[in-house]
Amino acid sequence: MRWLENEGGNVIDMTGNLGNRRYRAVAEVETYWEALRQGAGVPRRSEIDPRGIENALEYAFVLERIAPGLARLRIAGMHLNDLMGMEVRGMPVSSFIPPAGRSRFSETLEAVLNTPATARVTLSAETGIGKPALEGQMVLLPLQSDLGDISRVLGRVLGCFETSGPIGRAPRRFNLMHTELRPVNSAPMITAPAPRPTPAGLAEPRRPFRQGPARGERPSYLRLVKSED
Repeated sequence: MRWLENEGGNVIDMTGNLGNRRYRAVAEVETYWEALRQGAGVPRRSEIDPRGIENALEYAFVLERIAPGLARLRIAGMHLNDLMGMEVRGMPVSSFIPPAGRSRFSETLEAVLNTPATARVTLSAETGIGKPALEGQMVLLPLQSDLGDISRVLGRVLGCFETSGPIGRAPRRFNLMHTELRPVNSAPMITAPAPRPTPAGLAEPRRPFRQGPARGERPSYLRLVKSED
């Protein structure tokens, strides 16, 4: 069982429904984001602590919005490198999407930042010689800047991209099959099915501990607690 303890001493259950979901890393990142905001608002980027998603770091990423509908991978886990067969940090996240689907993906990204909303995207990889069937799921979660802003040019997004199946020959690019947008603090889910396709560490620079060893260089306002119960 996993718990998150914040600076005020409140302990938050981090397990949620992780065991009932196909994409465990995606569920872990989403549950962590929800725990940080505690039911209201959008977490600040400085609150993200890699220890809170230690089992999902391979699949997690942070986006930096550099223009309307365009965001680059500021930080990315190794799984994203494996999918592209190269270091993806600094690349547009739309590099994972074929040109025909990038406009729709950009619209989803803008909705996440401007609404704000969360997005869960189901994807299916293009196939070919050495490229077997490969499915995936991506979650996009808005973050506030330290000034409390979400939608300005340098907006940030916490995300996770997990796939199911052998990667095969890289690079792999994915068609958008299904997109779910959920406005923050709103229960209804907006569902937008896609048209049929044609034939490292994770946090922003961290503040030092207020107490304890300086070597950790991780913020003291969150602490991950584990038990076997």
